[in-house]
Amino acid sequence: MALTKESRQQIDDLVKKNRVVLFMKGSRQFPQCGFSAKVVGMLDELVRTYETVNILEDPKMRDGIKEYSQWPTIPQLYIDGQFVGGCDLVTEMRAAGELERLLGVPSAKSAPSAGTGTAATRAGAPQITVTAAATKAFREASPEAEGDLPRLEISSTFEYDLSIGPRAKDDVEVLAGDVTLFLDPASASRANGVTIDFVDTDDGGAFKITRPTEPHAVREITATDLKAWFDQTRTFELYDVRPGEERAIAKIDRGRPLDPSGKSHLLALDKKTPLIFHCHHGTRSRNAAEDALRAGFHEVYNLEGGIDAWSLHVDPSVPRY
Repeated sequence: MALTKESRQQIDDLVKKNRVVLFMKGSRQFPQCGFSAKVVGMLDELVRTYETVNILEDPKMRDGIKEYSQWPTIPQLYIDGQFVGGCDLVTEMRAAGELERLLGVPSAKSAPSAGTGTAATRAGAPQITVTAAATKAFREASPEAEGDLPRLEISSTFEYDLSIGPRAKDDVEVLAGDVTLFLDPASASRANGVTIDFVDTDDGGAFKITRPTEPHAVREITATDLKAWFDQTRTFELYDVRPGEERAIAKIDRGRPLDPSGKSHLLALDKKTPLIFHCHHGTRSRNAAEDALRAGFHEVYNLEGGIDAWSLHVDPSVPRY
């Protein structure tokens, strides 16, 4: 489909009137492909506001943006009126610190270590607190080999991994009191406000890492527990993320399709409403659940094993496929 004059003008307006605009499948709150979700995740870490355009809602836009940019895939990111690239290019730029430069935000990759007290204090460095007990434990645990120091990794779901080892090429160095920590750039972007403590355990002691502002995490709920929720008439919303052809084969009563109407219903809910998402086996629904967390919901569940587990453990009358 050729790019019409009207479509070109529409894209021109979007690109020129919005400093950052992402042409994607789905929306910022509900990406509908893994590549779009990945770029949204990177942008969410760096900027508060940006425009997204759901190309699935308009075939002219879907085809037109590819001709406009001369780029064959979606998503497509524009910053300051210039085409930046698709998912792979944006990922490479994020790793190199180039995406931060284009967006005009501090790069965790280039954050220096400096200052004293609970953490490095210069611009861009995460604020990390290491307690006296943890400082003592680090000193006792650090090997004599030069260059081996504590290394903190924080996943996108805020799972922590603390180890002792050499500095990696792109690591950010942060001085927290008397302890120097190494973090990869992505972990550094999530580390602000982290406290590292050392607590007594039956095995002699362990590091404890906390972050008061840590976002809520998706919880798993089993099919039998969901059945108990039904029986208890608990208040919650159940969303089925599968396409219509799968729902025609098998469905759980009360499951609302996560189609455009379902998404509008969801976004109008109070953010404290418990949400449960399900698909066939639990993978697609977990992605939707994580999107709901990003949209600000506090209590979000993924049905473990999906509708297949529901058929096996709760209601065998629901067909398996």
